Amino acid sequence: MDETREIRIKRLRMRAWHRGIKEMDLILGGWADRHLALADDATLDAFEAVMAEADHDLYQWVSGQAEAPVAHRPFLDRLVDEAGLAR
Repeated sequence: MDETREIRIKRLRMRAWHRGIKEMDLILGGWADRHLALADDATLDAFEAVMAEADHDLYQWVSGQAEAPVAHRPFLDRLVDEAGLAR
């Protein structure tokens, strides 16, 4: 059985807040709390793809220490802008 939208959002929110690196918990969890409920399917897909990446890589990408893969850049740019992070 496919998961419902409600279950998917709950799963993503839980994963966003339990990453392993506190900074990524705050960035991803905060974004999830603010946006997941109203996100369209494409945004959920982009968020889930980013969530599949390792915390170490994600932190380097959002902090500007490393360049993010092209496929993740649109979502990560949005994440960084909305979190008020400087790169």
